[in-house]
Amino acid sequence: MSCDPARPDPLLPNSLLPSSLLQGEHYRLTPLTPRVIRLEWSPSGRFEDRPTTFAVHRDLPAVDHRVKETGTGVRVTTDFFILDYDRGPFSTHGLSAEVRGGVSDYHSVWRYRQDLSLPADRRMQAEGRPGRGRLDGNMGGAARTLDVADGPVDLDPGVVSELGYAVIDDSASMILDDRGRLCAREAEPGYLDLYLFAGGHDHVGTVRDLFAISGSQPLLPRFALGNWWSRYHRYDEAEYLTLMDRFEAEGVPLSVAVVDMDWHLTDIDPGYGSGWTGYTWNRELFPDPAAFQAELHRRGLAVTLNVHPAEGVRAFEEAYEPMCRALGRAPSGSPIAFDVTDRAFMDAYFGVLHRGLEKLGTDFWWVDWQSGPYSRTAGMDPLWVLNQGHYDDSAARMERGLTFSRYAGPGSHRYPVGFSGDALITWRSLAFQPRFTAAGANIGYGWWSHDIGGHLDGFRDDVLATRWVQFGVFSPITRLHSSSSRFSGKEPWRFSQPGQRSMIEHLRLRHRMLPYLNAMNLHAHRDGRSLVEPVYYQDHSPQAYRYLDEYLFGSQLLVAPIVVPNDPVVARGHADVWLPSGRWTDIVTGRSYRGGRSHRMWRDLMSIPVLLRAGGFLPLVAEGESLDARELFPELEVLVAAGADGRFELDEETADDQWQTTVLELSATEGRLTITRPDRDRSGRVEWTLTLLGLASRSGARFEVEGGELMGVEEADGRTRLRLRSTGGTMVVRSAVLATTGQPETLAAVEELLAAAQTGFVLKDTIYRLVAEQGAAALNAVTSVGRYPLGHLAEVHDYDLATPELVSALTEILAD
Repeated sequence: MSCDPARPDPLLPNSLLPSSLLQGEHYRLTPLTPRVIRLEWSPSGRFEDRPTTFAVHRDLPAVDHRVKETGTGVRVTTDFFILDYDRGPFSTHGLSAEVRGGVSDYHSVWRYRQDLSLPADRRMQAEGRPGRGRLDGNMGGAARTLDVADGPVDLDPGVVSELGYAVIDDSASMILDDRGRLCAREAEPGYLDLYLFAGGHDHVGTVRDLFAISGSQPLLPRFALGNWWSRYHRYDEAEYLTLMDRFEAEGVPLSVAVVDMDWHLTDIDPGYGSGWTGYTWNRELFPDPAAFQAELHRRGLAVTLNVHPAEGVRAFEEAYEPMCRALGRAPSGSPIAFDVTDRAFMDAYFGVLHRGLEKLGTDFWWVDWQSGPYSRTAGMDPLWVLNQGHYDDSAARMERGLTFSRYAGPGSHRYPVGFSGDALITWRSLAFQPRFTAAGANIGYGWWSHDIGGHLDGFRDDVLATRWVQFGVFSPITRLHSSSSRFSGKEPWRFSQPGQRSMIEHLRLRHRMLPYLNAMNLHAHRDGRSLVEPVYYQDHSPQAYRYLDEYLFGSQLLVAPIVVPNDPVVARGHADVWLPSGRWTDIVTGRSYRGGRSHRMWRDLMSIPVLLRAGGFLPLVAEGESLDARELFPELEVLVAAGADGRFELDEETADDQWQTTVLELSATEGRLTITRPDRDRSGRVEWTLTLLGLASRSGARFEVEGGELMGVEEADGRTRLRLRSTGGTMVVRSAVLATTGQPETLAAVEELLAAAQTGFVLKDTIYRLVAEQGAAALNAVTSVGRYPLGHLAEVHDYDLATPELVSALTEILAD
């Protein structure tokens, strides 16, 4: 049967004005933004207007859209999509949306419950073989936990898709009542509440729309951005404080002290149940909990305690009788059940049980809920109630609220920080965490805290542990953690060199980055940009959707963690990196790379690829300054990458919870660098260090300074350091060298590579000579070296052959 041709636009009677076309007896279509439309179907004709865990704001500004009746139903058009609907129950043939803007040549149309698989895909799935993954292009969002994960886990969908569309199903989510408390929705069978995101490849705009509907990421307290110490270990007070002093002596800064479950009584009468749940300090280990936590505060550490609330409050707890009084029941010895559906219990849970403990010094709580999404009422997820309740309770006590718990679903970003769970200590486990972290941005979940180093089982591997710490320092929250095994602690001094030194330097770097991290903290809250984002937020080429082990780290950096063991010959690990267009410079090696292409980057155990965009600025606490997270305005060293014009706004918070902005600008073409201080600069900052990366020949470069004084120029390690003293207001640095680009000295880098390589000495000498004579042209000759005898014996040895890995490492150094 052929289809009737589409009719021309009719003259609509009053009963079919665009507003009435968007709602019928059983359906309602609500354009919320140019990229997002809400789609509801109700068998009874009742629709939901209350806020949900996902959608807390639907009263958004009017959307520019066009509605018309078609021969088969209704069409809604915005600048981003064209939606067609037949006004019937949602179906694959009756509800579809075309993404505008030429997103893809194939499958750019979303259909309700469409199946894009091929027979080959279904066969592979039936046989248990890996298929092509999500065929709707959805790049994933988050998962409830990585508990016992040894590699990838399935991710819940996010709102970002390579094909330009994604759907959030909000049909069963919980409701917020007039007091902002959560309750079950109790929707009728067959009710559907969908949010279609059809922003094409405008991923940044799409996620901003998510935040417009679901609420923004809140500001974190500054201390949360530093290093956290955590270990599942039966500490006593003296051991814990001694450990904190050891960290200080080793030069490792910390800002959060986590005390796992053994702070409370765990060896209890079995008649009460298990010792996982507890609210009474173990006075044998911690005789004076208030004094203990005061000592941690004196050292500049915030304190969080682990809590497993599932077993409620038993009769042995110190808070048992106060809880009974609060609930109006006699202290009979019967346990007080944990019940998120009982509002009186939840009020007492926060107002009595936790408030009493907080008076002893606890700053926030690690809510370790492991008991599933079930309660006495269908649709009431205890994790959701705990996350919202603990965060709101914290926000009522602190300037910025904070909790530490697992992901509960879309909307969870309003209650940071996320705890990803007890992953295994393996390379597979580490390899998944970078892509898992970056994908969180696709559902607005920007503040992940992983068990850095892994939590349980697995094996000892000092290279693995070092690479994990390096990733952790460039992840949203840096928290070292381990199980109760006496052998798995993550103290850096437990590991051999050079891993120990690398860990310490990286943990110090985390605190040196606090000015940058806190600026990105505001950026996340105000502008809807998570600290860690996938590279495809900036680059929409097909390669950007395939290289998932790298990510953007704030507005200035691209990070590629190394998640594979070191090559035995090169004695380095590698990361395969896709760079967006432009020029990128490694902040450690000083080597620059051209964007719009892939690179294999090799690093020894002292670093991973951390690349500063051309024209980019990375503010760091200056060497020798205090790394205490409480310091608001330290002296700064600012790394500056040559190669393009750039601008960075350094937002800094003040003691009265306000913010001020210093603007850093590079005009590479004009050879000018400008520092514009705020009108009312509260920093008291007079001296600046600017470290210039990626310049051409530096020797003898001249610098002129306006609005300040040049106190010194130092050239070392392939970088140029300027020490400046400001005389007030705007300071301008001019130099012809700022308009140039270049690389570190190549032969020295080749010599460093060859010195550590586990291969033949004659091969090393031959390669060094070829590079010294021919430069990059030596690469072709290197591939044939060792095919014939090199040494004094007339035979070929494996150690005289340049392996593909060695050639790759040389190529990285020699290629421009």
